[in-house]
Amino acid sequence: MRLVDWNIQWGRGVDGRVDLGRIVSEARALHDFDILCLQEVTRGFHEGPESGGLAGGPSADQFAELGALLPGFTVIDAIGSDLPPAGAGLARRQFGNAIVTRLPVRQVLRHSLPWPADPVKPSMLRVALEAVIETDVGPLRVISTHLEFYSEAQRLAQVAQLRELHHEACDHARRPAKAEKTDSPFADTGRPMSAIVCGDFNSAYESAAYRSMIALVDDAPSFVDAWNCAHPDERRAATVGLYDREQWPDGAFACDFIFVTDDLKARIAGCEVDAASRSSDHQPLWLELR
Repeated sequence: MRLVDWNIQWGRGVDGRVDLGRIVSEARALHDFDILCLQEVTRGFHEGPESGGLAGGPSADQFAELGALLPGFTVIDAIGSDLPPAGAGLARRQFGNAIVTRLPVRQVLRHSLPWPADPVKPSMLRVALEAVIETDVGPLRVISTHLEFYSEAQRLAQVAQLRELHHEACDHARRPAKAEKTDSPFADTGRPMSAIVCGDFNSAYESAAYRSMIALVDDAPSFVDAWNCAHPDERRAATVGLYDREQWPDGAFACDFIFVTDDLKARIAGCEVDAASRSSDHQPLWLELR
């Protein structure tokens, strides 16, 4: 099972050009993925900065654009920030995450993450998108998320919620409810304990949020950092700030991670960061399980 994770900054590269096709081509060349987890995917932000849009002019609906670029794949969306239109007759402005896969998908869950008040920091609503996917290494819960940038208090609350959601999922795995009937929305609640949580944590390697994510979990598999498992004796590879020094004036560091439950640790065949790409302000990561 091959997975690519990437904060794509709505497809805006270091050159300032928005090109979602470039993102998809690079991701496929990097690792012929079964699952693509993306953050900062947009809908309705195409009008330009002067009209409430985003720099570079993304398409009107990047989730639909992903579907056109990847025929045969399922595109799943989750919106964190959902804002009013910038003007009359325009679409709502939406900013969130995506999971794109060619594998069979069971349940899809969209989890709004905590947003405790922090009046001295700008912030936006955040979401964790979960899909239960049938893979060659068994069914997995795959979560694509993007935590708050400015507020550490919000980040820590969001990591705590991710851990609580993991507890809940594992309880469903142990004690599933049967489906009501085949034509009912009351489906089987069973979910696997094995999981991958990936995305932009806006938290430096070994920060408080990072340490909380990998802390031991009671009565459920704990999470481990897949890159560390693949590179136990190496210095951490940076995932942001390699080329875009305007947004990241303090230089390069790691804030994008792929965490896997520890029962998957022995299946890690590789986990790498692509340090060459300039198609976003973040670098893509890939994971292979066997």
